Order: sequence, then C-alpha cells, then structure tokens
Amino acid sequence: MHSDIHTLNLPAPRPLDLSGAALFLDLDGTLAPIAARPQDVTPDPRRTRLLAALKIRTSGRVAVVTGRTLRDVDYILDGQIPLVAAVHGLVRRDELGVVLSRPAHAGLDRARATLIDFARRHPGLVVEEKGPSVALHYRLARAHGAHARVLAQRLAEATGLTLQAGDMVAELRTPGPSKGDALRDFMALPRFKGATPIFVGDDITDEDGFEEAEQLGGFGVLVGQRSPTRARYALRGVDDVLAWLEAGR
Repeated sequence: MHSDIHTLNLPAPRPLDLSGAALFLDLDGTLAPIAARPQDVTPDPRRTRLLAALKIRTSGRVAVVTGRTLRDVDYILDGQIPLVAAVHGLVRRDELGVVLSRPAHAGLDRARATLIDFARRHPGLVVEEKGPSVALHYRLARAHGAHARVLAQRLAEATGLTLQAGDMVAELRTPGPSKGDALRDFMALPRFKGATPIFVGDDITDEDGFEEAEQLGGFGVLVGQRSPTRARYALRGVDDVLAWLEAGR
C-alpha cells in the first residue's frame, strides 16, 4: 500500500514534539543550503549546536539520511550524528559505529571514466566520486544538463547501474537500498521503538523516505515545493527547517 500523493500548498508541520519523535534528516537543501559545488558546504555553528541538542532531547533518535558520503557528513555536521545512511542508503553506520557498505558495482569504473572525460570537455561540470556511486553536477554548467542526463541514462542502460535523479545532478549508483530502506532499518533499533518517524528532505530522492515514514505511522516534511509528493507537510527552506527543529519541545 502506498501513502497518499499530495500536491502543492502543503501546510507547515505542527510544532515538533521531540519526546516521541524519531528524526530522519536529509543534508543538502535541508540542514545546509545547496552550494554550487558539493565541496563548498562547510560546518556551521548554529547547525552544530542544534544537532547536539536534538541528540539529547530525542534520546538519540536522530539520523541523517543523505546522498553525501559518510566522510562529508561527519565534516559538515562536526561529527554530531552517529547514525548515518550515506550515499542514499548504500553506506550505513549504526549506533555502535559499525559501517556497512554495499560493494561497488563492476560498472562504476567505466561510468566514472566516461563522466570525468565528459566533464573535462565541458567547463563547469563537477564529478563527485562517492565510493559505490559517482555523480555529475551541472549547477555551474546548466547548458550541458540535458546532455549530462542523456549520457547518464545511456551509461545506466549499458552498465546496470541505477540512475539516481537529483537537483542539478545525474548520479549513477550501485543498485541497492533506498533512503526509505534506511529509515525502516533505523526504526528497528531498540531506541526507536514506539517513536513517530519524521523524514525531512528536499529532493526527489527523499520521496522513498516520506513514504516509509507514512507507512510506519509518521510523516514526511518537504523542504521547498514539488508536486506531486508523498510528504504531508512543507517548509520553505533551510532556515525554516532549522527554526522548526530548534522550537521543538
């Protein structure tokens, strides 16, 4: 059974009750503003203080679920969040610090080489290598976006890699778990028992998280606007997300 699909003009979420919440937070576009290049996102004192407080006030029921690498997450978030699903769920770190990673697909070498060659010939394109995934960002070279998407689609078909659509990015990833799968696995941990899952995210990749949160009795919060969506509520941007989380009781 699928959760309802919603259209634009979603209401803002009600005030956050941290005592019974389990928070699943995307990073770029949710906890941090999207930058022209992935490496331009850096730690922020306000965000670091907030995450430290959320860990305490939720008794550790907070996880970051993102397309970023684990190394990026720990750098940007000042190492505040132990529970992380990185690379869209392909890499997972549990409450004991154990990291599980899906082995990289055999087609990644070919895809990586092709995308790097393409980026060399088109200034402004940025290739991000993420272990079991490789991404081609075209925010600084939007004129090449259509060509980048077509190239990625052809590589996916030729190699068996999964094409992961995103905001100004074409990503080829090892087939495997989604953000929704990561949420479900985290919810199975003892500390999450009986809590209400809340998934907050901005990108199309977060739709799996929204749906899984609904299935487990919670809800999704979309950052920005997109229609249709499986999120039940929406916030306008990163500042609104931080303010909503900071106001939680």
